[in-house]
Amino acid sequence: MVFVKSPGLYSDIGKKARDLLYRDYGGDHKFTLTSYTSNGVSITSSAVKKGDSVLADISAQLKNKNITTDVKVDTNSKVLTTITIDEPAPGVKAIFSITAPDQKSGKVELQYFHEYAGISTSLFLTAKPIVNFSGVAGNKNVFFGTDVSFDTATGNFTKYNAGISFTTADLIASLNLNDKGEKITASYFHTVSPLTNTAVGAEFTHNLTTKENVVFVGTQHLLDPLTAVKGRLNSYGQASAVIQHEWRPKSLITISGEVDTRAIEKTAKIGLAVALKP
Repeated sequence: MVFVKSPGLYSDIGKKARDLLYRDYGGDHKFTLTSYTSNGVSITSSAVKKGDSVLADISAQLKNKNITTDVKVDTNSKVLTTITIDEPAPGVKAIFSITAPDQKSGKVELQYFHEYAGISTSLFLTAKPIVNFSGVAGNKNVFFGTDVSFDTATGNFTKYNAGISFTTADLIASLNLNDKGEKITASYFHTVSPLTNTAVGAEFTHNLTTKENVVFVGTQHLLDPLTAVKGRLNSYGQASAVIQHEWRPKSLITISGEVDTRAIEKTAKIGLAVALKP
């Protein structure tokens, strides 16, 4: 069980704004069906049509006390196995994953949650692994952290990022320094009405090398308890919208669209996702 007051992990910095601006958007067609066996195993089949290509996979999840095992097989005959152990020690989560037949894909991750810190460290199970460390310190209102990867084979840092998050009752603001200090990203998420899940968000990214600026702004709103809409616009002139309807518990139909406002004559992108759970 994770500490309720834990600031979370480094990946939580700016997550609310990213979910609003990027989650559920897309131009692909996706179908997902989840079923459950009598012994508690959940089986999920999914297919995605991207252009002329169709990708499919089937996955199974088994939970036994504090151990969760996930196995996924895709159309490329790759088998991804993930074993998650919750609370092998207080505040600790252990995750082991491997993709067959790639013997070098084995990875171990340990997460530790404390009232004033959240730490994640991982390494690949190779002779000279890439080691990743990320951690945050603070409380649920203000916390800062770093995310670093080190390649023991070359002796070089392949990634080092830093970020800070500030949270109030209705607003979350964050600032990140990414791509080895080349990009600065600022984002915010503001809850306008909790009753209708109405919120606005924005993300601004500045590349210190190319001097390029990219801006995303977006909003979300519940039309009724079962139907949500989202919209966004970026500095490239691309406007996108999403409507998602829960026609039965945990079964969702999502329709998304995107149009280039600077070239209306171009064909708009339409995405459709159907997720069914009995």
